[in-house]
Amino acid sequence: MSLFTEAHLKQVMIAVAAVALLSTSPARSQPLVDPSKVAPEYREAAEKRRAEQLRQRECAQKADLVKVLPRDRADFVNRCLDAMAAKQ
Repeated sequence: MSLFTEAHLKQVMIAVAAVALLSTSPARSQPLVDPSKVAPEYREAAEKRRAEQLRQRECAQKADLVKVLPRDRADFVNRCLDAMAAKQ
């Protein structure tokens, strides 16, 4: 004789799934590079990386404002970055 019925098992499985979903943290983007915390010989590369990260964030914010669908987001951001590069 089973200690749990099928209905109890379903409830336990749903509870476990809910806890698992709630305990996960949202995906985080890479932190901005701080050129002042990098060795002097790598500072120029860190400054370039930070500038690129800021451009990417700006394009991502534009995508959020325009409410681009997730499936179209990468294309939108790439076109935005290309447009920024063309302006320079």
